[in-house]
Amino acid sequence: MHLSAHVDTFARDHLPPPDEWPELRFDLPELRYPDRLNCAAELLDGPGADRSVFHAPTGPTWTYGELRARVDRIAYLLTGDLGVVPGNRVLLRGPTTPWLAACWLAVLKAGAVAVTVLAQQRPHELATICEIARVQHALCDIRAVDDLARAGIPGLRITSYGGDTPDDLLRRPTPATPYPAVDTAADDVALIAFTSGTTGRPKGCMHFHRDVLAAADTFSKHVLRPHQDDVFAGSPPLGFTFGLGGLVIFPLRARASTLLLEQAGPRQLLPAIAEHRVSVLFTAPTAYRAMLDALDGHDVSSLRRCVSAGENLSAATWRAWHERTGVRIINGIGATELLHIFISAADQRIRPGTTGVPVPGWQARVQGTNGEPVPDGEPGLLAVRGPIGCRYLADLRQRAYVRDGWNVTGDTYVREPDGYFRYVSRADDMIISAGYNIAGPEVEEALLRHPDVVETAVVGRPDEARGHVVVAYTVLRDGAQQDPEALRTFLKSELAPYKCPREFVFLDALPRTATGKLQRFRLRTASDRQ
Repeated sequence: MHLSAHVDTFARDHLPPPDEWPELRFDLPELRYPDRLNCAAELLDGPGADRSVFHAPTGPTWTYGELRARVDRIAYLLTGDLGVVPGNRVLLRGPTTPWLAACWLAVLKAGAVAVTVLAQQRPHELATICEIARVQHALCDIRAVDDLARAGIPGLRITSYGGDTPDDLLRRPTPATPYPAVDTAADDVALIAFTSGTTGRPKGCMHFHRDVLAAADTFSKHVLRPHQDDVFAGSPPLGFTFGLGGLVIFPLRARASTLLLEQAGPRQLLPAIAEHRVSVLFTAPTAYRAMLDALDGHDVSSLRRCVSAGENLSAATWRAWHERTGVRIINGIGATELLHIFISAADQRIRPGTTGVPVPGWQARVQGTNGEPVPDGEPGLLAVRGPIGCRYLADLRQRAYVRDGWNVTGDTYVREPDGYFRYVSRADDMIISAGYNIAGPEVEEALLRHPDVVETAVVGRPDEARGHVVVAYTVLRDGAQQDPEALRTFLKSELAPYKCPREFVFLDALPRTATGKLQRFRLRTASDRQ
């Protein structure tokens, strides 16, 4: 590793031991980055300061020049008024807006480490993330401050933006001169992205400055192939790396522009596509299926690229979208651990029903539990390696994800004889619903905090619209009322709403072995039959 610019060395100090890292490969010439690199400066600097960069449903469009000036103002405030030093972790929270994106860029330009969370996450979840990442600074949209304040995080300094008070981040005076980007090493940690763990405790995935560019210089450059005149849009928030890449990193790397929507469900996306002439769309299969039912009366003729990830894209959905719009959905699989998409295909290389082939710069194989490759046509564990790799923040689960230099994603796949990869299922207890990863144990832990719940087991049930839905098999104390809505209301105060069960099944006892071990497979089987 190179000489770090970080004064606060927490992130580098808590990287996994070198022998637990995956093998990193920089086979493409564009992946051989210089030793010193600040990815925010790389994304912001360049010709065309008067080109559009951020559109929003309300308010004026920002140009690249205006974005750079606003990023510099925030960077000055971070390192001046707020006392942030290189390496400090800065929590970012708010709906998807140009200002949230500007804050993210400013944190990186100032040499700090961005920890972007979802506006939906509740105090308990926020407190856990801040504990793991030792966060002491936060920039928060004024509309999302309350839950963060209620989290009661010791020593956390919250600075709001978007308000009307003199101490608001955007109302403080700053120098009018450009902010010189901190001279970070290419392998300084730039961001920590949190992902659900199957045990329920979130995992912090640490990514370097060079990783941010590598995600763009592999999938975006070689598969998506955006144009400068493209307008990006999509549903994933910036707290998910799918959204961070598709809505910020990729358009900026291509010198294109992006529409940032606070509300980006199917009902909002369709009119936005028409109004803003969106040409590149990022969303999950669930949203494509929902939009199919509402396409009539909406002009989507501006679309030329549609990207799907987060859950498996069925051949039926792909064909229906292509028949109605003429656009071939670019399917892909990515992971928070690897920042973005690493298997995909575009244009004539697309084969409906498969995910695709390794993105240039990446390698993939299917292997058995013994770590040896399995023959083509046989299911096994998906393993990948490339320029970005899993590096958990002080987490023993690193040893399970990285095996013999390969990142083992937790997905069961089949490699076809011609090299295409086909998704089979998740190999662990993760529930994927409408593109969201939901850890059953996390939901169970929250539900057990309700005074009427004695025990519970949470599993996924196949669902045509959402892929899977969350089902909670629950045992209540004697005399307690079976009230699903009361339990759901309680959980919404404990967890992000997307994690809450769609269905509660009340039982007298959970199925167990003679030794008392929960037979979760019996609950999955019961759910499959419903």
